[in-house]
Amino acid sequence: MNFYNRLVKETESARQALYSVPQLIDGLHGDISKDTYIAYLTEAYHHVSHTVPFLMSMGAKLPPSKKWLHKAIIEYQEEEVGHEEWILNDIESAGGNKETARNTVPNLETQVLIAYNYDYIARKNPVGFLGMVFMLESTSTQIANKGADAVKDKLGLPKKAFSYLYSHGELDISHMKFFEETVNQITDPEDQKAIIEVAQNTFRLFANVLHAIPHKGSARHAA
Repeated sequence: MNFYNRLVKETESARQALYSVPQLIDGLHGDISKDTYIAYLTEAYHHVSHTVPFLMSMGAKLPPSKKWLHKAIIEYQEEEVGHEEWILNDIESAGGNKETARNTVPNLETQVLIAYNYDYIARKNPVGFLGMVFMLESTSTQIANKGADAVKDKLGLPKKAFSYLYSHGELDISHMKFFEETVNQITDPEDQKAIIEVAQNTFRLFANVLHAIPHKGSARHAA
């Protein structure tokens, strides 16, 4: 089994826990309000605005023996620059105020997701951040286009209110192939362990981010 397949296998339970979050389940069926969609985009803005800084921090912390990863990091950075502004434009197109969203304090759950990744990069192993990349890109390829279509149709919002989701649903399919090729070149057991650890934890932390988004429909999923 190559490392990528091992990563998929060892994150299965954490991934399924994320996919069982009521806000996500209902979003995939379009059963959310405009307020819930805007609240989701607002939290997405806050964590996505750190993607490029995360990658820059990772690159700066790599030891000389791992600097071959700089090429992959640079490619990811070029793809991710400015995506947080797409989200703000989506908020405005959905009827929200993008400057209000820009200046909100993110939910604690979002702050924890952000802080965890900076801490792991700085204090433990910068290569581990690839686990966060895996969580975000594998999730978006599974849900982005389907969720965007469903919410757009149910809420009657214009397609331009979903540029972030549609772009990631398409982009991350090619990103995942590139990611798979990259991580299969990582043979250091400690680096592999770090990537799996961060992936497992960020699936859990991102589930918490979604759980914290106000959503009336979640009551019908309660035990």
